[in-house]
Amino acid sequence: MKHIESVNNPKVKQWKKLLTKKERDKSGTFLIEGFHLVEEALIQGEQILEVIVSEKVGLPPRWDFGGTPVILVTEEISNSLSETEAPQGIYAICHQANPEVRDAKTFLLIDAVQDPGNLGTMIRTADAAGIDAVVVGRGSVDLFNSKVLRSAQGSHFHLPIIRGDLHEWINKLLEKNIPVYGTALEGASAYTDISSGDSFALIVGNEGNGVGKDILSSTTANLYIPIYGKSESLNVAVATGILLYYLKK
Repeated sequence: MKHIESVNNPKVKQWKKLLTKKERDKSGTFLIEGFHLVEEALIQGEQILEVIVSEKVGLPPRWDFGGTPVILVTEEISNSLSETEAPQGIYAICHQANPEVRDAKTFLLIDAVQDPGNLGTMIRTADAAGIDAVVVGRGSVDLFNSKVLRSAQGSHFHLPIIRGDLHEWINKLLEKNIPVYGTALEGASAYTDISSGDSFALIVGNEGNGVGKDILSSTTANLYIPIYGKSESLNVAVATGILLYYLKK
């Protein structure tokens, strides 16, 4: 097991750069933090490149590292990599997958969602609901932002997540006779009026502006969730959960 003690070590400097989107995009890699995320990456196996562990942290005996390098670091180095208030002292470097979507029948399309907690929660919800793939359009927060990763709780390793042009994806889906449902407050049907089949795509949008009007004009139908209380709207991640589970029923 390699042991690094200096914060000035070139490897440590490279790890710290991964806290920025610029370096994640440049290197095609990202940093995950915490026991749960590292374990999920190890189970999946294909994306994990190396594990970083503080010298004051014990590793679970059940973990199977296979051929994955494990690097021991000082607590100072470990803390410098953390973006949480209570670091667990365990990290991993993973490469960004470029998944192919084949034979997928159900999709979640995300239009310009900017809050990392919302994006991560929607990815996790799509995973839990058994959705086959997630497509994240332009204007959304970085998929590998640390808060997105923590909110998704390992779902990045469970299903294909693609960054793509939503207009192109809508056209592809409609050509395959997969209905595409937008979400809107005006000119839409109550979601319970729709009876979905085995295949569908749901589009959810930006926290303040919703799904873009140009996108809504291309959908099969647009849906809304009735509000029975005094709140003006639902949180986008909550709305996504309601709609995905209804459509997937």
